[in-house]
Amino acid sequence: MLCLLVLIKTVSNAAVGCDLNDPDRDVARFFPASTGYRTDYYSIKKVGGEKLLARVQARLGDKFKGLFETIDVPYTVYTILNKKQVIGYIHGVNQKGEYGGIQVFLALDPSGVISDLYFQKMTAPYAGKFRAKAFGAQFRGLKLSDFISYDVAAGKAPAGSPLNKIVNPSADGAKDFLSIMRGVKKNLILMDEFTLKKGGQ
Repeated sequence: MLCLLVLIKTVSNAAVGCDLNDPDRDVARFFPASTGYRTDYYSIKKVGGEKLLARVQARLGDKFKGLFETIDVPYTVYTILNKKQVIGYIHGVNQKGEYGGIQVFLALDPSGVISDLYFQKMTAPYAGKFRAKAFGAQFRGLKLSDFISYDVAAGKAPAGSPLNKIVNPSADGAKDFLSIMRGVKKNLILMDEFTLKKGGQ
């Protein structure tokens, strides 16, 4: 019984990563021109430790908290290939929502511009409104520079920001809308730190 309790405590305290459930299917769906992909694994702890955590939090404008945002959370980056050429990336993050975790995946072109937004997991009763193509289409063409001035704590972007054109599809999901915006910004920052600053390597 003691061993079982220890095991339960260990699992409950474990960092929560975010992988595609069916990467072969999703890579083909988001990147029809792909001929394969490479899977790379990162964590803030391994890449830059406390210094990187502080920088990511400063860029995000918020502190990391909970099981989804510990320093040792594993992140999986799918580098999409057409033969030997990198044609894009897929990367997901876990974000706390009103009804549990929301898995926010972005498909990006080689320079980090969003080509698609995908919620692998979202259990809210209004999730279908956020999963609709019309909502995800609002993010296409956006990049980190569009999000960097977005205030995740206040849920506000500066005047003139393209983010102000993104419409929340559900009045009941106002809190989850803000969580999603935070998740997208976090996703883009992590991709910048892990991959794009290194030239995609």
